[in-house]
Amino acid sequence: MTVNERATRALKEILQKPGNDTCADCGAPDPEWGSCSLGVFICLGCSGIHRNLPNVGKVKSVTLSRWEDSEVKFMAENGNKTMKAKYEAVVPVYYYKPSHKDCQVLREQWIRAKYERKEFTEEFVETGGKLPYEQEMREGQLMKRGRDNGQFLSRRFVLFERDGTLKYYTKHDSKVPKAVIKVDTINATFQPEKIGNPNGLQITYRKDYCTRNIFLYHESSKEIVDWFNSVRAVQFHYMKVAFPGASDAEVSVPPGPDSLNCEKHNQTEGFKKRWFTLDRRLLMYFKDPLDAFAKGEVYLGHRDLGYSAKAGLPAGTHCNGAWQHGITIETPDRNFLFTCESEAEQQDWLTHFNAVIATSMSPQEYSSKL
Repeated sequence: MTVNERATRALKEILQKPGNDTCADCGAPDPEWGSCSLGVFICLGCSGIHRNLPNVGKVKSVTLSRWEDSEVKFMAENGNKTMKAKYEAVVPVYYYKPSHKDCQVLREQWIRAKYERKEFTEEFVETGGKLPYEQEMREGQLMKRGRDNGQFLSRRFVLFERDGTLKYYTKHDSKVPKAVIKVDTINATFQPEKIGNPNGLQITYRKDYCTRNIFLYHESSKEIVDWFNSVRAVQFHYMKVAFPGASDAEVSVPPGPDSLNCEKHNQTEGFKKRWFTLDRRLLMYFKDPLDAFAKGEVYLGHRDLGYSAKAGLPAGTHCNGAWQHGITIETPDRNFLFTCESEAEQQDWLTHFNAVIATSMSPQEYSSKL
């Protein structure tokens, strides 16, 4: 047995230890790369990000690279569980920890925050380190898509923790904001493909009892992710004040992009093609994915309140036999009928709908529904 074969066998044994069977950064199963400078096992996608970290990113393939005995020993002495305890010791409850399903910009900034800036270590806190997401006021320029012309123009945004608002101004020296958005209505999600920019961020919020979308980006990936987590931090603070008796879990900011925006082309009333977005408990549909306002909304409450989602359409529904993959959403007030182009899409939507309906409603959701 060669030296490299012995190293590979040893590394595979180390991979069997608790915590090493998933990527240390994004949770992807069966990582096949290791950071011999940090002592963690990571997936192929995260290994590419690690390579770009100066003085941090020394990565090797578990099976294809040559490992020194000292490096194998280092991996055995550390590993994902130990290093997470160090580098994720004080991750704020509001901070969005991306998974392997999330976009590149979120995963990259999570990894940089952990290992490059060491923002979540006890040492960072003890030495007086200040997180960029925890400011009483955050101000800066973001590129915003115009509602009518579709052009992206620079706008000044200001986030206030004290009154729980996000404001934006059409000009840098404007005194009166174009919009004042209450943070408790906001859902911020990354949508790079939809927006056409790798740093594209979608802000969804309630305005005059309707849901409004605005589409943003910034040339700096760190800046846009800092804004994203700053909004989440202010949301968390606002909810803690509004619901003082609730636990952190009960007022926690909803999960991020993966579960909030599962968008597909389906059919609805009259079976016209529409673009659907599931945002927290609101299922909204749009004529165009970049529309500012939804054409309609369906609220998904808890199943104990009379909400359900099931495959199929009621008997006698007129669809000319063209759409075989229907979905019926039952609410206390009425039923909503949808159809999908494939069984796979139908099952995917039903999984998301039933997950929402089975989830207990938070204090703020009960409050907003009353």
